[in-house]
This record gives sequence, C-alpha cells and structure tokens, in this order.
Amino acid sequence: MAYTRLGDTGLEVSRLCLGCMNFGTERPWMVGDRDDSVDLIHEALDLGINFLDTANVYSTGESEEIVGDAVASANRDELVLATKVYGDMGDGPNTGGLSRKHVLDQAEASLDRLGTDYIDLYQIHRWDDDTPIEETLSALDHLVETGRVRYIGASTMTAYRFTKALYTSDVEDYSRFTCMQPEYSAVARHEEANLLEVCEGEGVGVIPWSPLAGGFLTGKYERGAGPADGTRGAASESVRSYFTEENWAVLDAVRGVAEEVDASPAQVALAWLLERDVVTAPIIGPRTGEHLRENVGALSVDLTPDQVDRIAEPKSPRYPKA
Repeated sequence: MAYTRLGDTGLEVSRLCLGCMNFGTERPWMVGDRDDSVDLIHEALDLGINFLDTANVYSTGESEEIVGDAVASANRDELVLATKVYGDMGDGPNTGGLSRKHVLDQAEASLDRLGTDYIDLYQIHRWDDDTPIEETLSALDHLVETGRVRYIGASTMTAYRFTKALYTSDVEDYSRFTCMQPEYSAVARHEEANLLEVCEGEGVGVIPWSPLAGGFLTGKYERGAGPADGTRGAASESVRSYFTEENWAVLDAVRGVAEEVDASPAQVALAWLLERDVVTAPIIGPRTGEHLRENVGALSVDLTPDQVDRIAEPKSPRYPKA
C-alpha cells in the first residue's frame, strides 16, 4: 500500500479510500450481510488501507455501525475514519441540513455508531441553502476545538460555494476544509472546470467518489445491451446515464490500455485517476474480496503519458485554459 498526505495537512492516508456506502441493507446491490461487510473491511485493513469513508445517511446509520464493529479491534491511532452530515435522519424538523443543532447532534450520533471518541474527517455531504455557512462552520470549528473532530471536509458543491466557505473560514478564523469529495472519473470530468482547480490552488485534498462510474468503467456493460438483472446499472438510473457514445469511447480506450498493460479495465480506470496530481485517494466501493483485491492492484499499474492521454481524449475538457 502507498500513502500520501491529505491536502496540505500532515495526515497520512492510503492512496485508496474504502467507501462504505455498500455496507447495509438499504438497496439490493449492497453487501447486505453484516458479517460479510465486517470481513471485507478487515481484508481492506490487512491490505494496508487505513482510510474509510461513510456517512450517517448510508442505510440510516447502519453503515457507520458496521464500520464501528469492524474497527473495534484495530489500532485506532493508525486509522482515518471519515463520515458525513447533511441528509435527513428522520421525518421531523431539525433532522437534516447543516444547522448548528443538526451538525452537533449528528456528530454525537455518528461517534456512538462508530464506537469511537473522535472522527478524523467530518464532512458536509452537501451545501445547505437554508443555513448560513457561518453557522455551519462555527459548529464544525467547535467540534474541532473540543477534540470530537480532527479535520473537516466537504462534498459536491459549486466552486463558488466552496470558495466562499474557505474565505469565510479564513476571515472568521474557523477551521478550514482540508478535503473535498467530488464526483470524478474518466467519464465524469465536469469538476475539472469547477472544484478541482480550487482544490489544487488552495491545497485541498481530493477524494473522488464513484471513480469507476458506478461500475461502468469495469467493463461489465456493453453497447446496445441493457444492464443484467442484479447489477447496479439495472437498479440505478444514474449508472445508466453513463451509457452515451462518448463514454463508450472512453471505455474502449480503457479496455485497449488494459490489454497493453495486462490489467483489468477497473484497474486502469483507477490508475488513470491516480495519475492526476490533484487526486489524493479515490473512494472505492467493492462488494466482494475479489473486487477489493482487484482495486488495490491498480496501485501497481503504471500508465505512460500516451496511455493517459488516450483515455482522456474522448472527453477532453471543452473550455478555454488561461
């Protein structure tokens, strides 16, 4: 396993982050069985992954509970546990969003479910239009000051909003976002013209979600054929939205490079992301030990500049560079 620093911090994280959204019983394509989920986390730790990402809303807290069970016997000092807050955790008032009340209440609830007394990386899952960012940042800063949280991060918002949050932290002397979690893959590159430039300029770590585009970049789907029953593509319209000719061209390039380097398409797609200087650690979401080991194998795949360019070419950004 290789390790790197999270943005401009001194925190060391594995070059792959284990995404824990698949742990729980909320959707048919998830791991489902709790023992299998715990075993998969243990295998990830054995492979050297020390960075785990979950959220309070994943299976309404079940994912955090599974992570807590799995890491109870691990060396806590070596782990980097990340979770998120924003989504609705109930039907009544104050059960969602980024108000001071909800942020502080959910931090305590996440700590209980994770079975730990601090969260390494606490992230806002989305931007909240109904709460001033000053209120949210003040609450997050309080969690850092009291030792309940070590670092704070964010996910999926416009570059303007993220820049506003960073500026507010600087002006008010609040803890600063050290990490951004955007959608980013060889077929989802819109953030290259949005968040990634901000992250690069501000020294913010980048941990992309859906680096395999919901399984599209594994090569399991084919042009002109519907997704097989039981696959995520069959259950998710967002995965099927990748089925465009431009994206099939990217997958063709990924498959071609995979043959050249004797690797799987998934490994090449992850290796392509790892070649991006701005990327800290893609968030992988394996459902089996075989998938996990395949993903970790991407760290041994070396791509030439020509191979990187061939994968990028079908979706090269169409905006002027300064």
